[in-house]
Amino acid sequence: MSLARLSIKGISYSQTQNGAYALLLSDMDSDRQLPIVIGAFEAQSIAIALEKEIKPPRPLTHDLFKTFSDRFQISIKQVIIHKLVDGIFYSSLICERDGLEETIDARTSDAIALALRFDAPIFTYKNILDKAGIFLSDKNQDADIYSSENLEKTEDKKDERKTSFKSEFSQMTTKKLNDLLDKAVNDEDYERAAKIRDEISKRS
Repeated sequence: MSLARLSIKGISYSQTQNGAYALLLSDMDSDRQLPIVIGAFEAQSIAIALEKEIKPPRPLTHDLFKTFSDRFQISIKQVIIHKLVDGIFYSSLICERDGLEETIDARTSDAIALALRFDAPIFTYKNILDKAGIFLSDKNQDADIYSSENLEKTEDKKDERKTSFKSEFSQMTTKKLNDLLDKAVNDEDYERAAKIRDEISKRS
């Protein structure tokens, strides 16, 4: 089966599912998008890897994995989303050490967070795109992202925060938001930091 390369189009906060985020992957050879709903921690980790200006005072789990792998000369060559069953996406890390390749099973959200840190390409099979891919116009970017067939079941949902700060942030000045962003990062409140960053991005 042929592979399709994906890029990360963005992350949105779910207005219908508390504590959930939609990771939107884009097929680089077509207009199809692959939406995957992920948990708050994974969304924060991916957002931090995308936004270089957010520097956690201590390493996140995925940063620790990267440091550990670098120390022992293990690299991630690519990530493949290889299966979709009952709304769950299954992924593999293709790793290499001393010229030998190993395939490691991983949750898709973790695999993508690591792919960003290793600058590794992300692929999926075209039959998965045919099954779960959607076409989104600018007007309905969030319309069908959270449908049940596109969900990735997440772990530890009880630990996810359920409060939306959208209305709070929308009335603040950009300077105030930047101050709050610095404080959230220093406090290691990365979920709040991600939401503040989203509000600042909307204004730029």
